Amino acid sequence: MTGSNGETPQGCRKGIVVVCNLDTRGEDIAIVKELIRGRGHDCYLLDFSMEEPPPFAGDITCEEVARRGGLPIEQVREYYRVKRHLATENQIRGAVAIVGDLLKQGKVHGIFGVGGGTSTLVSTSIMKQLPFGMPKVMASPMAAHPAYIDKYVGTRDITMHHTVFDIVRMNPLLKAQVINAVGAICGMVEMSQGVSFTSEKPLVAVTSFGPGEMTVQAAIGMLEKAGFTPVPCHAQGKGDKAMEEMIRDGAFQGVLDICTGGIVEHLFGGNRDPGPERLMAAVATGIPMVLAPCGLDHLSYGGNEEKLAATRDRRQYAMDSLRVQVRTTPEELRRAAAVIAERLNQAKGPFTFLIPLRGWSSLDKEGRPLYEPETDAVFVEHLRQNLRHKDRIREVDLDLYTPEFAQVAVAEFVRLFKENRPS
Repeated sequence: MTGSNGETPQGCRKGIVVVCNLDTRGEDIAIVKELIRGRGHDCYLLDFSMEEPPPFAGDITCEEVARRGGLPIEQVREYYRVKRHLATENQIRGAVAIVGDLLKQGKVHGIFGVGGGTSTLVSTSIMKQLPFGMPKVMASPMAAHPAYIDKYVGTRDITMHHTVFDIVRMNPLLKAQVINAVGAICGMVEMSQGVSFTSEKPLVAVTSFGPGEMTVQAAIGMLEKAGFTPVPCHAQGKGDKAMEEMIRDGAFQGVLDICTGGIVEHLFGGNRDPGPERLMAAVATGIPMVLAPCGLDHLSYGGNEEKLAATRDRRQYAMDSLRVQVRTTPEELRRAAAVIAERLNQAKGPFTFLIPLRGWSSLDKEGRPLYEPETDAVFVEHLRQNLRHKDRIREVDLDLYTPEFAQVAVAEFVRLFKENRPS
């Protein structure tokens, strides 16, 4: 998308907001603006400086950011010395409001953050409020910090660029990383399809992870043939949590929730915890859903030596060095059944819970390490006891990890969708 001189062609000029604190990073940020403008795009420096007056003013000044957050800049600077979190929260609040205005005006097509810990927190907090699909790049030495990265990114489509070096005083090694990061945001805005997504076919979320992969792969093809656009959501904790958020945002018209294991992961501290709201988006919005118990048969405790030691008397299966699956107990499945039933009893729309009688995953079938049909039966019994509409439980004499089960699941979803389509 570039001309012979390396500049962006006429008509492809985009607006990029650069979130920065000019009071401590002014010299470095000036280089970022120069690079973006050299690429042929508009650059808006949004300065959230809290400590000192900056050496030069941003296109959006720290005074303006402070004011939109609700405080004068003098108060922000005072808070920075004694109650820093209040100063930071004010600047985030003001920056979110300003970027939202620019978005409505059609002036912003991407957002770029560069800096250390505070800048990363402020920048990614703004990014989380922007639409899915809008290019978002954060260049920071904090990008690989295991304690913070989840809080920075969460479930949003934020690209983290690990600069390795701190953003303090430009040097040849740091400059190489900054140039790469700026190239990433410029390339994104030049190629981005935007934030409006249209589909001629209904979008259906499909939960997926390794022990259910064969079923999901088969179901995807079947849904496509049935006239839907399936969107696989990796049920590793973040993927199914993001799915819940996007259902609430109206992105999906139905869900094939084959991998519901996030329920037990949350209840019992597994690695794939999607949080306490699993299932509730479809329940609240009323979109059709077909559910299955893939993943309820085991807990992901890989890397958690305390959990692994406490469950050493159970069946365990090491998929690799990071993923160790531990068989769920009857008591754990009783509790999971009660939670699932309580949530499904609130459903505003149609649902069916399919129970495969010959195993719930690639690990829970005859001859495989976590096969315990008597334990699975405890879940079914308690789901029946607690679910108000018992006719919505359907037992299937199949192993879940088969194309045949996928066929049953898709056929049931199509039936629910057609029967409940708005007239």
